[in-house]
Amino acid sequence: MTRQREIDSPRGPLYEKLTAYQSADYCAFHMPGHKRRGGDMGDPYGIDITEIDGFDDLHHPQEQGILVQAQERAALLYQAEETHFLVNGSTAGVLSAISACVPPGGELLLARNSHRSAYHGAGLLGAAVWYLYPQFLGGLGINGGILPSDVENSLAEHPGIQAVFVTSPTYEGICLDVRAVAEACHRRGVPLIVDQAHGAHFPFSGYFPEDALAAGADVVIQSVHKTLPALTQTALLHVQGELADRERLRYYLSVYQTSSPSYVLMASIDRCMEWIERQGEGLFAAYVERLERFRRGCGGLKILELAGKEWVGKAGVWDFDRSRLVISTRKGRISGHELSECLRRRHHIEMEMASVQYAVGISTVADREEDFERLGRALRQIDDSLEEGRMQIPDSKEEGTEEPALETSAAFTLGKALEQKKEWIDRKECRNRISGGYLYLYPPGIPLAVPGERLTDGICRKIEACMRTGQELHGLDRKGRIEVLRE
Repeated sequence: MTRQREIDSPRGPLYEKLTAYQSADYCAFHMPGHKRRGGDMGDPYGIDITEIDGFDDLHHPQEQGILVQAQERAALLYQAEETHFLVNGSTAGVLSAISACVPPGGELLLARNSHRSAYHGAGLLGAAVWYLYPQFLGGLGINGGILPSDVENSLAEHPGIQAVFVTSPTYEGICLDVRAVAEACHRRGVPLIVDQAHGAHFPFSGYFPEDALAAGADVVIQSVHKTLPALTQTALLHVQGELADRERLRYYLSVYQTSSPSYVLMASIDRCMEWIERQGEGLFAAYVERLERFRRGCGGLKILELAGKEWVGKAGVWDFDRSRLVISTRKGRISGHELSECLRRRHHIEMEMASVQYAVGISTVADREEDFERLGRALRQIDDSLEEGRMQIPDSKEEGTEEPALETSAAFTLGKALEQKKEWIDRKECRNRISGGYLYLYPPGIPLAVPGERLTDGICRKIEACMRTGQELHGLDRKGRIEVLRE
């Protein structure tokens, strides 16, 4: 018997909820970077077409086709030798780059704080994965950078490595020394892939850190939608030099991207590039001024802190993206989750993510002066309440949530573990078992455990701390059980 559901609106409940949210007064310090201000694109239905005559084909572009021209313009803006539009997000770029540079059964040197898409790419290839562990910044429980010397040592220890994959910037805006890492890779003829999903804005003002492409990376993936005014799922993949096989790269882009790429999304990228080309210099200069005024205004906070700049030069942190608003709660009896909830509930300000000791907001060139002023007022009000003890918030900070990136022990390679039989068990009984799935906090999507790794005491403590503090831990089933390999 088919179950029928009464529909409250002829336009659909999701659409109704989105339009209701659109008309509300919520202020967005989260992605997408257009901040819901992109009206000059017009009606998306009017430009939603297929590969009709004169409009080229993303997977089989004509030599002088309109998509070739659009991608060449993006390449000029980013000073890349070749640039590809991505409509399946940076994930498609990460998968394609790894597949192009590492053959099936090959070897990959992977930063342990990489996005889960990088692990998926390695798993699909059945690759042997060697890990680079980031340094640790105390206080907020944040990973620092990868040391170039660690890259050098790993390449010497494992001469079969065929590509190196790192993330810069991280979700918190931390940048590693990409130039030194690239030099270490190139001395051994190994390509460097950089996940720069959160740094598509870097080249457009000297206020921001150096772009990974300018620093010498071979393949760079950027999410246009995260920090620039473009629609969700839009991204770019840049390539330079001879170490990455471009034919294989083009092939895998056609594998991992939809065979029906959205012209609305591609037009959104092209419109963004045109906007930067024509107006970017002045608009980014004004944005930097707004951003600096906001950062100066936060200097008077007593309990809350706008963190970041003080990290540079410590724990492998080469630079910090000052557009990333990392608000520390470590001085007060309030967690980052509670701060984020307070901003949402009392001030109608939506942040990007929250952790135990901090909340993160994403600012972009689309943020107006009144947006920064609104966030600043809210933070000062909350700060005053915390200082005077008016906010009745329980101390929800937990021991075990500030541990550095945990060094893991792999009993099976990632690819081999994915082939094994698995079972679900109570998470409190998982100590020393072999993980059968991915466990990760989302956002940012960095795995705490991957298939084939032993669930150590440290990982188990972290799991329980995440559950107690309400962090969004993906990989458990609805009963809170964890997937492990059968013994």
